[in-house]
Amino acid sequence: MSVRIVIAEDAALFRAGLTRLVEDRGHRVCAAVADGEGLLAAVAEHRPDVVVADIRMPPTHTDEGLRAALEIRDRHPGTGVLVLSQYIETRYTAQLLAGNAAGVGYLLKERVADVAEFAAGLERVAAGGTALDPEVVGRLLRAGRHADGLAALTARERDVLALMAEGRSNAGIAAALVVTAGTVEKHVASIFDKVGLPPAEADNRRVLAVLRYLSS
Repeated sequence: MSVRIVIAEDAALFRAGLTRLVEDRGHRVCAAVADGEGLLAAVAEHRPDVVVADIRMPPTHTDEGLRAALEIRDRHPGTGVLVLSQYIETRYTAQLLAGNAAGVGYLLKERVADVAEFAAGLERVAAGGTALDPEVVGRLLRAGRHADGLAALTARERDVLALMAEGRSNAGIAAALVVTAGTVEKHVASIFDKVGLPPAEADNRRVLAVLRYLSS
């Protein structure tokens, strides 16, 4: 699918590289800006499918990109937000996922080097899915391993939930763990049961399970 994107990154070379990368994958970059204010203006003008933003941008290089991303999620809930960070900062993950994990991504900048994986994550976020960095997910999993509900999960169920948190489909999880899709389906059903998520037409249980996991 072709995705309309706004990029926000203050490093000119990295911004140009991101632009070239996503355009080579058949997507359209509507605007490429260098700060949070420019990002908000570009989103208001172009209404992209997804935003790719560095967490730290001018003028203070602290959390300008994150604050802009949160504002975009509030003002333009249909726009996916994929934030990039040089380091693991798990507190930002919780802020991004607060209320709704749909259309959210958090990746380390080094992941961009794996073009196929980065592009897949970008497309998942644009389609309303999630794309969370494996290192961030691993740290959150270690921190929450004794949380209520999650404590009942087996080691393999934790592996499956971690991959769900990264945004992978059942087929993607099966490939990563070298098991059958049927086996993954059984693990996912068991996870839903153990964390107390019965079937409900109005709820996306995958997203809710991930939120339960990340908020632990």
